[in-house]
Amino acid sequence: MSTQSISPFRTNQQREAERVAKREAVLSAAVDLFNEHGFSGTSLDDVAARLGVTKPVIYHYLGTKEQVLLECLGRGLAALEEAAHEAQADHRRGADRLRAFLIRYAEINMAPFGRSVVLTADHELSAEALTQFRAMKRRVDDALRRLIVAGADDGSLRIEDPALAAAALAGAINWIPRWQDPDGSLPPREVAARLVSVLMDGMLRRA
Repeated sequence: MSTQSISPFRTNQQREAERVAKREAVLSAAVDLFNEHGFSGTSLDDVAARLGVTKPVIYHYLGTKEQVLLECLGRGLAALEEAAHEAQADHRRGADRLRAFLIRYAEINMAPFGRSVVLTADHELSAEALTQFRAMKRRVDDALRRLIVAGADDGSLRIEDPALAAAALAGAINWIPRWQDPDGSLPPREVAARLVSVLMDGMLRRA
């Protein structure tokens, strides 16, 4: 009877899984530090120290500090875009789709990558990175405006100026990371739902 020996070497699949896990660990440590101390107040040495590795490890998995930040910002904005697509694909009335999106928007802004989108200042980015950042944000802003227009068109929202309404809603929700306590008694979902109820009350079409 032959026995199959177990190889002491990792398979390609195992190596790839390990690479992804290490990259995610770097991103997680970096976004937490960016949110705690700001982009300018954080160095790659700080990120490396939090992980117990050397700075070349950070370069290997993600590149420069700005490349790390852009990856964090991209994660946050991608989550917002996905939430917008889900709301647009919904078949309910416009007001309900807008409410669902705003609650997800608020929840994402209370999560690490969403917080980084709000807390990163334009002046901290190079011209090229700022162009990418603004383009990503513009897609989210446009999606919000389309949801508001849809609600106005189907009569479920009382809106005279969709652009102004979008700016007001985004401004309020983007302020959440500056006052919300991640360790507070209310879970993010409840904070989001309560805030959105306050924001939308004056927009709903009354029977």
